[in-house]
Amino acid sequence: MGYRVVNGKLHFAEDLSQIYNEKSTRTNDTKNTSGKISFKDTLNSEIDKTNGFIISNHAAERLKNRNINLNEDDMKNINSAINRADNKGCSESALLYKDTVFITSIKNRTVITALDKNSGNENVFTNIDSMVIV
Repeated sequence: MGYRVVNGKLHFAEDLSQIYNEKSTRTNDTKNTSGKISFKDTLNSEIDKTNGFIISNHAAERLKNRNINLNEDDMKNINSAINRADNKGCSESALLYKDTVFITSIKNRTVITALDKNSGNENVFTNIDSMVIV
């Protein structure tokens, strides 16, 4: 189970199903009778993709164990970096933010792991195609 950041706020992934179910019941009246999804629904889902990202359990555990606390502004800056990398066509990226490196799957909008500058001797990152300095 992971975490999802939506508009700079951290949510448990389990809780999101309730949020999205509420959203879908409110937007059901905008769908036409033939069962097709309206343009408004499609646009809203695409907008939501750029306003949030997922923090994997592994990354959340590492952040917690290393006492790395992220506030709402930090989350928005990381989201902005993911959006910039996505606009450049990156798929796997290392985001350097303050003294922390976030290894991120850009196409899945997921922070895979997080490392601070003092963590371990192995500072070699493989399978990334870009680095974003935030």
